Amino acid sequence: MARTLIKNGTVVSPTGRHDQDVLIDGETIVALYARGQADAMGVTADKVIDAKGKYVVPGGIDVHTHMELPFGGTAAVDTFETGTIAAAWGGVTTIVDMALQRYNENVQLGLAEWHRKAGGNCAIDYAFHQIIGGIDEQALKDMTYLVDHEGVTSFKLFMAYPGVFYSDDGQILRAMQTAAENGAMIMMHAENGIAIDVLVQQYLARGQTDPKYHSYSRPSLLEGEATHRAIVLSKVAGNVPLYIVHMSASDALNEVAAAQHEGLNVFAETCPQYLYMTLEDHLARPGFEGAKFVCSPPIRSKHDHHHHHADLWKGLRMNQLAIISTDHCPFCMKDQKELGLGNFSKIPNGMGGVEHRMELIYQGVVQGEISLERWVETCATTPARMFGMYPQKGIIAPGSDADILVWDPTKKTKIGINDKHHMNMDHSSWEGFEVDGKVDTVLSRGMVVVENDSFKGRKGHGKYIKRSLSQYLH
Repeated sequence: MARTLIKNGTVVSPTGRHDQDVLIDGETIVALYARGQADAMGVTADKVIDAKGKYVVPGGIDVHTHMELPFGGTAAVDTFETGTIAAAWGGVTTIVDMALQRYNENVQLGLAEWHRKAGGNCAIDYAFHQIIGGIDEQALKDMTYLVDHEGVTSFKLFMAYPGVFYSDDGQILRAMQTAAENGAMIMMHAENGIAIDVLVQQYLARGQTDPKYHSYSRPSLLEGEATHRAIVLSKVAGNVPLYIVHMSASDALNEVAAAQHEGLNVFAETCPQYLYMTLEDHLARPGFEGAKFVCSPPIRSKHDHHHHHADLWKGLRMNQLAIISTDHCPFCMKDQKELGLGNFSKIPNGMGGVEHRMELIYQGVVQGEISLERWVETCATTPARMFGMYPQKGIIAPGSDADILVWDPTKKTKIGINDKHHMNMDHSSWEGFEVDGKVDTVLSRGMVVVENDSFKGRKGHGKYIKRSLSQYLH
């Protein structure tokens, strides 16, 4: 097996930073040495990576992606091949994608379809959550089967999108009761979809059809209300583990903080767009330009009575928000986002971000919002622990997979369609954004996949990861 030595770098974990050299044998980290000790001991390697002046951190884990997701009469444009290559370019070495079951479909067939799409096509390792869009007796049985046999231990439910993915409170309660029995995590898209649909129709009836009305029709109050309701249902089901996905608003964050204060097993994630973007600066751009930024929950206004950005950053510092993911669901403007010309409700919901999360959140370190250690914790270690992949993933330690990002804090990264952009979209959601820092080298299970500004990996390298139950709780 080939041996690789990463030397002269600073290894960062959630608990600190250390001047250490990292020895990799094949796909696995086998030893950490005090800086210079490997040379002093005569340790040899087939490849030596000099990380002088750089951070050596666990490869990023994005636990919320949607490759090839059918939505709104079209489908997300990143395949598992293009999406995982873009992820690798961004220092991400594992994704957890959302396998899909819709109304009147079979859960196990939905998972099998996702295995078909991903198998042999991924450049980095991958795992699956299962979307349950139609909760019935068979789906409830299948949930336990997936936990016991398929390494799928988390299930995403929707309080939004009536007629597509929506589950009512009774169905959600039954799914949560099933999760209470089998130990699974329930992931919740928490927005009051029934009320939102009423508001959407009222805006359209008034001729208010531009992309900015996507946000106005999905007020943060309805995200907060749905989050509260999800927490109550999880409590009724026996304190079942609940994970609120893509949180955008202070209202929802306050509900999660209150639940945690009460000792409930309630967790949450946010995404870069909710930390940096605003309705006024993005969704409300002239013409149809704002369609690029239509996602759900929506980008919030900077004039709300809540300071959403500041509150979400604070939530990350306080561990009220455990994880940053992307909800990567990319659509092109041409022929896809344009489906909503003249009707914002027809714009496919989603943005592309899997390539840029590590970069964008590092900028939060530079700005003093979070620490370097918290960057690693929210983007790699906690995702691995929360979703049953630790310590195989998420930490630089002997025995762990050699999934490593070498990060250069002295360089800059300019994001844009003609700058850094490898996702399969005809525009960049982050056009013109500049980051103080740069992805230098990326290793996936010991294989160098990005080096010297070029992609060295290959499709099919990525393996399916069977996950255990959440190690945050067990």
